[in-house]
Amino acid sequence: MKPMEGTVKVSADRTVCIGAGLCALTAPEVFNQDDDGLVELLMPDPGADRQAAARRAVGLCPSGAVRITE
Repeated sequence: MKPMEGTVKVSADRTVCIGAGLCALTAPEVFNQDDDGLVELLMPDPGADRQAAARRAVGLCPSGAVRITE
């Protein structure tokens, strides 16, 4: 299902996450790391105030584990 215009949908694939933690450091309201260092998605539908940070986190992820669908 396509998100509404102006909204984004964030996803995280723990099977390809390498635990670099850049997502959690860049957008801590959207991402966290579990005890093994793997990504945890906290906010799959970030509001406008968190979308820029989520985009930066996606751009910094070295494994491509986090994505945004607009």
